[in-house]
Amino acid sequence: MPLYEHVFISRQDLSNAQAEGLVEHFSAVLADNGGKVVFSEYWGVKTMAYKINKNRKGHYAYMRTDSPSAGILEMERLMRLHDDVMRILTIKVDEHADGPSVQMQKRDEREPRRERR
Repeated sequence: MPLYEHVFISRQDLSNAQAEGLVEHFSAVLADNGGKVVFSEYWGVKTMAYKINKNRKGHYAYMRTDSPSAGILEMERLMRLHDDVMRILTIKVDEHADGPSVQMQKRDEREPRRERR
């Protein structure tokens, strides 16, 4: 099955438990459509670069999935209809990276940047 990575932003006035509950809800949607969530992370409340729906901050969540495209389309449809979800991003990847995402790694654990010219 194809591999996907998803990031979505939910409203800032939700509690942490409610924001993490959204990940579980959308994981269940994928499971009902023949897919599975390989890995998920809750990144917490972060400040956004610009306001979205009069919100300056949002709860960020990240998921790595292994699902058919029909399951992804249904999950994205439900995310767009959900009042608490402000933005979604889904990308198809060739393979999932091992370990935590770059967002959750400590600065000294990351790979060094390339040199500038």
